[in-house]
Amino acid sequence: MRRLLAAATTIALTVIAAPASTAQAGPQQFSPAGRIAPTIKWSACAESALRLRKAECGMLSVPLDHAAPDGEKIQIAVSRIKHTVAEAKYQGVVLVNPGGPGGKGRALSVMGALVPKGAGAAYDWIGFDPRGVGASKPSLSCDAGYTGYNRPAYVPTTPQIERAWLQRAEGYARACGKAGGKLLEHLKSLDTVRDMDLLRQALNARQINYFGFSYGTYLGQVYATRYPERVRRMVLDGNVNPARVWYDSNLDQDIAFDRNIKIYFRWIAKNHRAYRLGRTGREVERRFYAEQKNLARKPAGGRIGPSELTDIFLQAGYYTFGWDGIARAFSDWVRDGDASGLRTLYDTNNPQTKDADNNYAVYLGVQCTDAEWPQSWTKWTADNWEVHRKAPFETWANAWYNAPCRTWPARSGIPVTVSGETVPPVLLISETLDAATPFSGSLEVRKRFPRSVLVEGVNGTTHSGSLSGNRCVDDTIADYLATGKLPKRLPGERSDKRCKPIQPPAAVAATKAKRAPGPVEEVRKLITGR
Repeated sequence: MRRLLAAATTIALTVIAAPASTAQAGPQQFSPAGRIAPTIKWSACAESALRLRKAECGMLSVPLDHAAPDGEKIQIAVSRIKHTVAEAKYQGVVLVNPGGPGGKGRALSVMGALVPKGAGAAYDWIGFDPRGVGASKPSLSCDAGYTGYNRPAYVPTTPQIERAWLQRAEGYARACGKAGGKLLEHLKSLDTVRDMDLLRQALNARQINYFGFSYGTYLGQVYATRYPERVRRMVLDGNVNPARVWYDSNLDQDIAFDRNIKIYFRWIAKNHRAYRLGRTGREVERRFYAEQKNLARKPAGGRIGPSELTDIFLQAGYYTFGWDGIARAFSDWVRDGDASGLRTLYDTNNPQTKDADNNYAVYLGVQCTDAEWPQSWTKWTADNWEVHRKAPFETWANAWYNAPCRTWPARSGIPVTVSGETVPPVLLISETLDAATPFSGSLEVRKRFPRSVLVEGVNGTTHSGSLSGNRCVDDTIADYLATGKLPKRLPGERSDKRCKPIQPPAAVAATKAKRAPGPVEEVRKLITGR
């Protein structure tokens, strides 16, 4: 996946999370298997943003290999912001995951404050960096310069381009094999799900509540499948299709991103007075692909070539919040020869740092081993050229992003068969035209979780945009977390509640004005770290 969020009392759920007074596990606790439960030693967090919110931080020790629980241990970085309501109104812990795979989540303990109506105050919010990620130990990084400038064009129009990308992908896989060692064999989604259940035990909670974005929805699906009796409430925003992990899901994305970029081109054309890039979507599209060809010969500012331009525009396929900034930067280059805006956007979203490479390395570590990938490059080329003919914008970029999986130096497993037949009511969220996790995935999860309810941002293109100011969606989340109340589930294969989507921003490029970040930007920054 290209880089990549009926009331409980009516379903006979009588077991809820432990009271706050016992939220920190003590040495007398025991896990269900009879083992001494893991513990976390809490202390003040080092990060100022977490300290300001009085968060506590700690490390959870878990087995590197869950099949050998007494063997080598690794550390999971965790944070907690405790509830502020009276003990009698406490509703337990909420684990949060931002997606990825490879996204850092420790900072997301602050999310409780974003829930409307004060509904987040009744919970302890738990952020954590999954195994291999961020402050967890060890943290995987393979080649910090891999996404740097001067890369070949994505579309392999010549044998030389194809060979160059194959060599790069195979080289990155080898670098990860050298850097990751034994960790690479234990980065599957199911490994993280088992870590989550040990975290539940360390928090002395009989059940968890959970909030997952994007890939985090898949973690929630797998957790609920494996431990249905340990689920209380779940919010899953931007749902992965569990029937398509992971090779097929990337091909699905290619079609969806191409559709969304055309929607974005039409928006730019609608604001022609601001950007002067074309009066129709087709004109803007032609301008984009013409500039790609030009940049292959002479990169903008000496750095932005056709691959970098695709990566910059890809963000518009994910979220509407950056639409103005991308169009403005492109207009500055096309109209004025000023590449500074494009450089800034690329460097912001593709920093050449060990930290950024950690995200990509763990992304591959999870997706390459959750399920089998085709070993035959002939199949990759046949599939991707077929999709490229219909959807040229992102197809080959996505193929090369995932190509290290073909030679990944760790064994693949068999995906979990996701089933929510006995899982309590779950809240699903998606915008109709989400490209990273297409709407068909939310419909599939709704089918597999027969008590779930799906809220749809009708005809919106934003990916995992909840708690960003859309009151129709956000108030539904608040009501669910407060009381377990959900909209009525409707018959058929469809959403159960329809909301307006997150709206595109106003165009301000004509005056070069700088718009203050809105709620969507703030939530995206919180989740992505950028």
